[in-house]
Amino acid sequence: MTTHPPAAGNGIHYFAQGWKLIRLPGIRRFVLIPLLVNVILLGGAFAWLFHSLGRWIPQLMSHVPEWLQWLSYLLWPLTVLSIVLVFSYFFSTLANWIAAPFCGLLAEQLEGRLTGQPMPDSGWLAMCKDVPRIMKREWQKLAWYLPRALGLLLLYFVPGFGQTVAPVLWFLFSAWTLSIQYCDYPFDNHKVSFPQMRSALRQHKTDNMQFGALVSLFTMIPLLNLAIMPVAVCGATAMWVDRYRHQLGQDTRRRNDIR
Repeated sequence: MTTHPPAAGNGIHYFAQGWKLIRLPGIRRFVLIPLLVNVILLGGAFAWLFHSLGRWIPQLMSHVPEWLQWLSYLLWPLTVLSIVLVFSYFFSTLANWIAAPFCGLLAEQLEGRLTGQPMPDSGWLAMCKDVPRIMKREWQKLAWYLPRALGLLLLYFVPGFGQTVAPVLWFLFSAWTLSIQYCDYPFDNHKVSFPQMRSALRQHKTDNMQFGALVSLFTMIPLLNLAIMPVAVCGATAMWVDRYRHQLGQDTRRRNDIR
C-alpha cells in the first residue's frame, strides 16, 4: 500500500511533500547523513560568507560605471543576491558530491516506502557497490553544468547588464539545474540515462522550474538551508513515483531484461 497519492501535482506540491516525507518513520535514519553533510558544509560556508560580505560588497560596487551610480540602491541588493546565489549553489553542489551515494539510498528507500515495492538490489551494501556508477553520474552532471555556469558568470563582468540581468538569468539557471540535480537520484537508481532524464524533465519544465526555484530560494535562507538536501531528494522522489516511474521505470527494466 502506498503512502503517497497517485495524482501528480506541480513543483510547489512536491517541494511541500519533501518536508513531510523526511519525517516518515523508517525514512528518518536515511535522512541523517545527507542532513549532517549539509549542516557541516553549507552551515560553515554560509557563516564565513556573511562574515565576509561587508568587505566584498564595497569592492564590487566600486566597479559600477558612473552612469549607473543613480541605480546603486537597486544594484546593491542585486549584487548581494548574486553572491549568495553563486555561493549557495557552489557549496550545495559540493555537498551533493559528498553525499551523492547517501542521497541515492534515501531516494531508493523512500520510493520503496511510497510504492510498497522495494527495489530488489537495495540497502547499504548495494549502495557501496554503486558508488563508482554514482560518481560517474556526478561527473556527467558537472560536465553539463560547468560550461553553462561559466558563460553566465562572464555576463557579470559586462557593465550594466552584469549587475541587472545576469542575477535573474543565474537564478533561472540555478532553478533548472537544481531540479536536474535532485530529480537525478531516483532516475539514476533505475539507470535512466542522463540525456533521457533531462528530456523527461523538459516535458514538464514549468513544474520542475517551480520545484528547483523553491530549492534555490531555501538554499539561501539560513537554518532552513541546512535541511534542504534531504527535503529536495524526498520531493524529487515523490515526483518520480507519481509522474515518471511507470513509463521510464518499465522502459529501463525492459532494456535490462534484453541485456
